[in-house]
Amino acid sequence: MVLSTPRGSIAESGDHLRPTGCARSRLRDGVELRSGQRSDTILVVSALDSGTEQILVDVDGGIAIVTFNRPGKRNALSREMREALPGVLESLQGDTRVRAVVVTGAGGRAFMSGADISELAEVGAALAPPPSDASSRVVIDPWASFEKPVLAMIQGYCLGAGLLIALAADIRIASEDSQFGIPAARLGAGYPFGGVDRLVSVVGPAHAADILFSGRRLRADEALRMGLVNRLVPADDLRSVTLEQARAIADNAPLSVAAAKYAISRTRPGADPSDDGRMDRMVGACFASDDFKEGTAAFGEKRPPRFTGR
Repeated sequence: MVLSTPRGSIAESGDHLRPTGCARSRLRDGVELRSGQRSDTILVVSALDSGTEQILVDVDGGIAIVTFNRPGKRNALSREMREALPGVLESLQGDTRVRAVVVTGAGGRAFMSGADISELAEVGAALAPPPSDASSRVVIDPWASFEKPVLAMIQGYCLGAGLLIALAADIRIASEDSQFGIPAARLGAGYPFGGVDRLVSVVGPAHAADILFSGRRLRADEALRMGLVNRLVPADDLRSVTLEQARAIADNAPLSVAAAKYAISRTRPGADPSDDGRMDRMVGACFASDDFKEGTAAFGEKRPPRFTGR
């Protein structure tokens, strides 16, 4: 089976779908599975045709799990990953099956340990550019414009660029053995404004100053006290707890969740107070939707609702 894409094709290989000849992924509704093929199909993005599987996307039952897959490098952010990620998020945004996204790291040792140090000499400027720099926007902007709920499932190291990506998530659930930090000051690097802005909005300026000025690593319990993460759970329970919360979100009305996410984004310091009535239109769309009718009917009939996103 081959699915057409703008930059190549996605060819079937066993239980996996692999992009060939393209750095961006496309997910399609209505993919026909062979008899016996797994329904939890995995889309692996091989960025820049490098032959490495650095980002895995597993879509199952309305939940997409995006896995940074460089366990030998503690999932350090590479150029291939930066360039592939916007296409992955664009695909997930356009896939009506996906209602919630979980982002995590492979191997159990790291969510993401930061930027790949071996690339620093070449792309060091890309770690600390002004906001107009394209390479900074590649990391920050795709998450900022992503409209579906994102949960970060964090185990092990969550440092530098990894913390930047975790901060872009709406909800962060971490294992009790996780460590957090931004070591830019200890490397002589900077941290992009978008990341600093998000850090301050999550933990406040005093905690942000501590994290950025010291470059130290925070234990998971300290990160919880700061509000850097929402929940801490034992490592063995991390996946089940995170997916349970993702499932609860995915089962809710998509229009309502999208309106809530947009409203939350409007409360952040520095947000443009003018939204040209978008918030009112989103709320109005909820009340005018078939899902609102279904939700009220299900409530009256004392049954679980079946939302369609319409």
